Amino acid sequence: MKRVAVLGMPNTGKSTLFNRLTGAGAHVGNWPGVTVDLLAAKLLLGDAMVELVDLPGFYNLHGFSEDEQVVRRFLETQPVNLLMVVLNASQLDRQLALPLQLKELGVPMLVVLNMIDESGRLGVRIDLDKLETALGAPVLTLSAKFGRGLEKVKQELARQLQQHPRLTQARPAAFDQDQRIERELDALVSASVTSPIHLPPSATDKLDKVLLHPWLGLPLFFLMMFMLFQAIYGLGTPLQDAMAWLLDHVKADWLEPATAAWPEALRSLVVEGLFDGLGTVLTFLPIIAVFFMLMAVVEDSGYLARAAFLTDALMSRLGLDGRAFVMQLMGFGCNVPAIMGTRIMRSSGLRALTMLIIPFSLCSARLQVMVFVIAATFAPLAAPVALFALYVTSFAAAFLTAFLFRHRYASHEPLLLELPPYRLPTWRFLGVESWRAVRQFLAGAGGFIVVGVLLVWFLTHYPFDAVPAGPDTLAGRLADLLAPVFAPLGIDSMLSVALLFGFVAKEIVIGALAVIYGVGPDALGAVLSARLDWAQAFSFLLFTLIYTPCLSTVAAIRTEAKSWRLAALSVAWPLLLAWLASFAFYQGVRALA
Repeated sequence: MKRVAVLGMPNTGKSTLFNRLTGAGAHVGNWPGVTVDLLAAKLLLGDAMVELVDLPGFYNLHGFSEDEQVVRRFLETQPVNLLMVVLNASQLDRQLALPLQLKELGVPMLVVLNMIDESGRLGVRIDLDKLETALGAPVLTLSAKFGRGLEKVKQELARQLQQHPRLTQARPAAFDQDQRIERELDALVSASVTSPIHLPPSATDKLDKVLLHPWLGLPLFFLMMFMLFQAIYGLGTPLQDAMAWLLDHVKADWLEPATAAWPEALRSLVVEGLFDGLGTVLTFLPIIAVFFMLMAVVEDSGYLARAAFLTDALMSRLGLDGRAFVMQLMGFGCNVPAIMGTRIMRSSGLRALTMLIIPFSLCSARLQVMVFVIAATFAPLAAPVALFALYVTSFAAAFLTAFLFRHRYASHEPLLLELPPYRLPTWRFLGVESWRAVRQFLAGAGGFIVVGVLLVWFLTHYPFDAVPAGPDTLAGRLADLLAPVFAPLGIDSMLSVALLFGFVAKEIVIGALAVIYGVGPDALGAVLSARLDWAQAFSFLLFTLIYTPCLSTVAAIRTEAKSWRLAALSVAWPLLLAWLASFAFYQGVRALA
């Protein structure tokens, strides 16, 4: 199969182009000789099936960051038919050095100048013929964000692959040629790129004066995050209600009549176990889709990089830097990819400390628990405030952890950060990101949820002659054992059983509660509202937010850090902190009442 490596510097739109070309068919692949997994996808170009490999963004082949080493190792060990190099058309004075370096490898190359719409607005003019002559490769212009020029890129890829049907192994780059390449770069930019002497003030400059203000920057950031959660409730709750209504009709009109004649144990397993457990989880898909759509706006607009800049001074006092804050924000989607994202940090101490704080992020799995319990136990006006308080608590737990362990995992690596211009994401991009998040949630959590609700059903129904979820069942006996630990936190016995399954995956918690109480997604909220007051509910949510990360996250920490000690610490410390936080909150509220 023919293979194309997609390369480029950070913030060139390389991943956007990759997603445009491949759609939702990308997968993570393991490559011999390369220590990390890379994103790859197969697509049909002309009459040939082609594999595209999306390499990490990097600045040059001679750097020492892990991303640069991954790219260099891939090019040294993996033969390819073609290199597709993506550049930012408005920053060619800084970016043309990369294709000049890659030219030394002796591998066929296609250069794509992305963001041509932005360069045009800035008055940048590019002589494509001179660029093609100097680089010895075809040069195309593109706006990956809007899809302009995409068909030409596909056609040129197909044509280049026909001209270069054989895989080519890169020859080692000449590391002593940097000065020559720098001279070539200066001459090439002067000959082929014309930029205005003075660029006009841009909207980005005007916005940054406010959003990066020394005093206003951080308050505005937290205000925007609060508005984000208000929007999640405003847009997601009606969709969640509609999903619950649909599932209730499916249960009442189809499933219950179809299983009425089945043996009682089997009927209970299917209706009260699988359907109620899985159905309750499915009601959260609209919330998850809205959450990731809005987070995609924050990320793709360029504001996420500003968040790293704003928090760098604070994070440095904790032994971290702004990148750690960005990784923590990434953890709001899923902790596992955020843990893997720490590879951009060269310092082992910085990586370890960042991996220790990421599991405190309010990930999508925890989010469904928070949203459901808050909606059931808090008034509509108080619900966004409660969710925002948990969001702030997640940062407080992370900052406290970093402060306590900053000397054990010390680092002195400086932060180099590029701030991209502000951009408005397209509706297509937001839709694709929402669908991708929902699909990944179902693919990654589906197996855990099914196994989890089946185990919970068994624990709450065995022995089968006992009252479901009663004191004589396995769950009841287990709850009695846990009562001395959780009673001081205001967490009742059945909730404590659900928390045990959360050690495996937080996605199981709500499905487990539906099975424990033997109700569907619509009735579970009423049950929780009747059993819990707001203090008990918030104490339960505090514990759920902070306590031990899921097994997938622990495994990722063990793999990335290559340390069982750090993995064990990531389990023990959050569990202790969760108990102390819930105890202090619940007992404090009761003392003041």
